[in-house]
Amino acid sequence: MKNSTLNYLLNNCIAVLFLVIFSNSNLFAGAWTMEQGNSYHRLSANYYFADKEFDNDGNSRAMASNGEFRDFNLNYYMEYGIIDQLTAIASIYYKDLQKEDDRFIYDTRGAGDFDLGLRYQLYSGKIGVFSLQSMVKAPELYDKDDALPLGNGQYDYEVRLLYGRSLWSIIPGYINLESAYRWRFEEPSDEFRYLIEVGSDLGKEFYTRAKIDGLISAGNGNNQVDNYGNPTATFEYDLTKLDLTVGYKLNTKWGLELGYTSPLCGESTAKGDTWTLALSFQP
Repeated sequence: MKNSTLNYLLNNCIAVLFLVIFSNSNLFAGAWTMEQGNSYHRLSANYYFADKEFDNDGNSRAMASNGEFRDFNLNYYMEYGIIDQLTAIASIYYKDLQKEDDRFIYDTRGAGDFDLGLRYQLYSGKIGVFSLQSMVKAPELYDKDDALPLGNGQYDYEVRLLYGRSLWSIIPGYINLESAYRWRFEEPSDEFRYLIEVGSDLGKEFYTRAKIDGLISAGNGNNQVDNYGNPTATFEYDLTKLDLTVGYKLNTKWGLELGYTSPLCGESTAKGDTWTLALSFQP
């Protein structure tokens, strides 16, 4: 990674911390709903860098024309308990993208896609918690015709089944399993998605979690690739990632997290790593 890239990352992370401190996390798993009137908030700074890609056969190779792609973004994520069994979800990104190769340099910044959703608890008992979640991704805040677009410019609708169970009889932690289907209404392929998550406390102040996050194309999209577009938002691709997070409980309400995400396998998409620094708040 170039020195200029490292300086860019450090400067932006310092700025984000300054903004957040003056403007999580406790163990938090997807299947559980918030109690009525309670909320959860998370602001994260994410840095993604790739100079490699997965080809159509899943092999790793250098990006064409010695290319590099970076995505520095801020994400605000929120959950709010409407009633004990029903939680509202919202997420929005501000992105700063740059793609360069031997011929061109593209740079785009602005608000990206935003998500709105609901999670409903179907069952809670000795065997765990089952929930059903619906989500809509909207592309209304950017121009999809930019040379380096902030998203693929179309709506997605997702239905997800979630299962969570406490592991406190064995360890101070939990397991969370998720399975979803995402309909993508224009050129991109629909997607099957899954997630396996395990989290645990490490004493009174520290905690950790690990996720395997998978996406499998349904194979019903337009398989064209825009060579000058966003290499992480191709029309049809597969990707499985490993996400590792360590957190520190500042107090009973605030948490500070450091995360690292790396691709395990994929097809027809960029191959890059993500570093995450996040603050969470649960009043």
